[in-house]
Amino acid sequence: MTGLIQVTTATEHRDDAVVLAGAVVQARLAASAQVVGPVTSVFWHLGEYGTGEEWQAVFITTEDRYPEVEKYLAAHHPWQNPQITAVAMTAAAPACIEWARTAVSAE
Repeated sequence: MTGLIQVTTATEHRDDAVVLAGAVVQARLAASAQVVGPVTSVFWHLGEYGTGEEWQAVFITTEDRYPEVEKYLAAHHPWQNPQITAVAMTAAAPACIEWARTAVSAE
């Protein structure tokens, strides 16, 4: 295990995803973020089936920073109850692991 995770959320508008990505990285809660989209989401929401176009924001951070990333995203996301998920990065190049750890721990 690397100790790194990818945290993902999505927004309706590209600019919202870019703002979230920039703020989280500038606060050193994540080493980097990528905004991907548009993507098509298919979902159940409030008991109804739906689809929609969204912009995904994907963050690389350490497992121990996840609570802060989640808290920030929940507080600043344009949606009231955004989907915020994380998956463990089971493997990564050693230089990538060191870079990410250093980036989120730098003062």
